[in-house]
Amino acid sequence: MILSHPKSRTVPATALGFMLLSRQAVASQQGGGKPLDLAAIGIFLVFICITFAITWWAARRTATAKDFFSAGGGISGLQNGLAVAGDYLSAATMLGVVSLVYARGYDGFLYCIGFFIGWPVMLLLMAERGRNLGRYTLVDIIAYRLDHVGVRWMAAIGSLTVVFFYLIVQMVGAGELVQLMFGLRYNYAVISVGILMIIYVTFGGMIATTWVQLIKAILIIFGATLLMVLALAHFNFDFERLAESAVSVHANGAAIMGPGTLFSDPISSISLSLATVFGLCGMPHILMRFFTVPNAREARKSVLVAASCIGYMFVAMFVIGLASIVIVSTDGRFFEGGKVGGKLLGGGNMVALHLATALGGDPLLGFLAAVMFATILAVVSGLALAGASSISHDIYVNVLRRNSHVTGEAEVRLTRKVTIVIGIVAVLLGITFRGQNVAFLVSLAFNVAASANFPPLVTSMYWRGATSRGVMWGGFVGLFSSVGMVILSPAVWKSVLGHPHAIFPYDHSALFSMPLAFLVIYVVSKLDHSAAAVHARQAFDLQTVRAETGLGAEAVSQH
Repeated sequence: MILSHPKSRTVPATALGFMLLSRQAVASQQGGGKPLDLAAIGIFLVFICITFAITWWAARRTATAKDFFSAGGGISGLQNGLAVAGDYLSAATMLGVVSLVYARGYDGFLYCIGFFIGWPVMLLLMAERGRNLGRYTLVDIIAYRLDHVGVRWMAAIGSLTVVFFYLIVQMVGAGELVQLMFGLRYNYAVISVGILMIIYVTFGGMIATTWVQLIKAILIIFGATLLMVLALAHFNFDFERLAESAVSVHANGAAIMGPGTLFSDPISSISLSLATVFGLCGMPHILMRFFTVPNAREARKSVLVAASCIGYMFVAMFVIGLASIVIVSTDGRFFEGGKVGGKLLGGGNMVALHLATALGGDPLLGFLAAVMFATILAVVSGLALAGASSISHDIYVNVLRRNSHVTGEAEVRLTRKVTIVIGIVAVLLGITFRGQNVAFLVSLAFNVAASANFPPLVTSMYWRGATSRGVMWGGFVGLFSSVGMVILSPAVWKSVLGHPHAIFPYDHSALFSMPLAFLVIYVVSKLDHSAAAVHARQAFDLQTVRAETGLGAEAVSQH
């Protein structure tokens, strides 16, 4: 049966794949299971060997704190753009978008627009200024001319909230995906991901993380391209024929070629769009990647490359989803040459992998399954490094020690220890949340990033009147209001906690919590006449020169 998404409920595409992996996959596994996929295991082991070699090479090149946190600023715009794309495109993105197109047609493609439009916003607002103002983390940008204690506490807490919410989803998805595709027990899969993540970050730092993400991006783009070409070949590379075939097979007929079946009301649509567009600009593991390039020009190039790769992937996923409507039947079986094939293991959200089986057999399935797991490793490595950097650099060095008597070597040692702790916590959280519907955590991460991180970032960079008190209180209000509204929403209050009615009627809070954060920043800053506020306003001109020209950025990075 066509995968159904109730109109009253919308979740980010990055979460759709893991909605299956938290419930349906386990049921399918128990119902008959899938034998070990030797091709997938072999390909994955090759990937692990390559990344271990990269980690060993990166460890030999990681001599300073700048090397560890920002790869020495020596990553080119092309390389960094591919790494950013690898960091952003998770396994659940591909599985979720393809399944959504399979279920909803054009609405699945329309759903991706918000996730893509965030990149031009990133290019225009964040990339150049962020690269020139920051050092290692997004908190450095916010605190450039503001109070280094209260503002850093606020920004670090917001960053860690986003990191851990997103990390839980990735760990749960990794465990269920490996259990379903490779036959490995869930707990062992989660532990394996945690160990690999710790190795990449602890020994190789940002250099190893960058190259793991870069290789993963190339693999997933190649895999999607191959699957798309094979799917189009099934229709003699005639897209019109593909669309007509999908319309004739799909239960909703011609309705799948138009919008209007996914969102229940304009409020939900606008709120989700705000979360996806501006949430991207507040993602700590994405923003810290701009410190790995040598200058602002390469930072802009990074965004262009990343946006091009991500946009291409969304188009490829749309074609794959449409082809799946025809080639993968709506009753959970394969249609190939008019003959019914094997059962659709794992339900509708695994349709991309079943299309791979229908078009390329077990070798293509094994390759894509291995790539999916590799994408998870790349994403969790970036998240772990962002979280560890926030704790060691932002909280310990700049808040608790006030940046006094802490050498770069000591900072790196602390970050490595924190990475091990984060890895252990991530494994425990992944095991704890096993079997739970964790889709709301992705929604929560984007809403928190849009409400707690983006308003402080943009006001501190672009508004002279922003003060430390205003930014700090606005950030905290954005954080607590976004989390509170999502908890009271139907996604959590009804679906997770089991209450009959939700207190907050919408699943996404950004339309309400993000303007509230901006309002608090504005009001508190206007009412703040302290000496610190006067100093912050006076420092804005110097900050603008630094942001526009980059003068002094390299000196601070070398500090």
